[in-house]
Amino acid sequence: MSGINWFKYAAPQAFYPVSGRWIPWLYSVAALLAAIGIYIGLFIAPTDFQQGEAYRIIFIHVPAAWMSMVIYLAMAFWATVGLVFNTRLSAMMAQALAPTGALFTLLALATGSLWGKPTWGAWWVWDARLTSELILLFLYIGFMALHASIDNPQRADRAAAVIAVVGAVNVPIIYFSVRWWNTLHQGASVNVSSAPKMASIMLAGMLVMALASWVYSIAAALSRVRCVILERERHSAWVQQLEEVRN
Repeated sequence: MSGINWFKYAAPQAFYPVSGRWIPWLYSVAALLAAIGIYIGLFIAPTDFQQGEAYRIIFIHVPAAWMSMVIYLAMAFWATVGLVFNTRLSAMMAQALAPTGALFTLLALATGSLWGKPTWGAWWVWDARLTSELILLFLYIGFMALHASIDNPQRADRAAAVIAVVGAVNVPIIYFSVRWWNTLHQGASVNVSSAPKMASIMLAGMLVMALASWVYSIAAALSRVRCVILERERHSAWVQQLEEVRN
């Protein structure tokens, strides 16, 4: 393992075939984990004594909310690496992560609304957690829109990276909003500094779904970055040779 030159995979030409071999396995693992997590959440986990059956949306809502923040931080990280070191693949990774992050953010907002109706009696409230999560969705959309509006890829990478880096400050605001302000949103279900506030089987189902979301996000990002590589490197000899082999 120590003899492997990992830095060579920073080149799009080397990264493309390796990522392609991982994608089918990652999608398969994600599907298996999601099936297990959904089964636990719907059929094994007991009914909550306060919220009844409505609480089961937590098995989708909480992992989606976690991934919306994790993916944004990953996107900001790769955008920063691309901005500082001018590495092509880093900027491509940031671009590839944005749609999946926006999807999970939208899913978190939608499931939160479905959960909020029976819990709060309203589909939406301008709660600190909900509002900051909505801002996160706008940041994802702004990142993608700005990138798409600039024809030059290098300029688009730099401009979008600024949004990603500046917007990263919103992630801790989302996470700590329930502590900093008096909100309707319940506190964290899982906290590293204290024992879980739910039954172990509920926690297990939620963590399995979170892992499924994580693996899916990696697979989706790799699938998308391969498309970005082909688009940006279309004039390279290796891409033209690849197209000739496919045709």
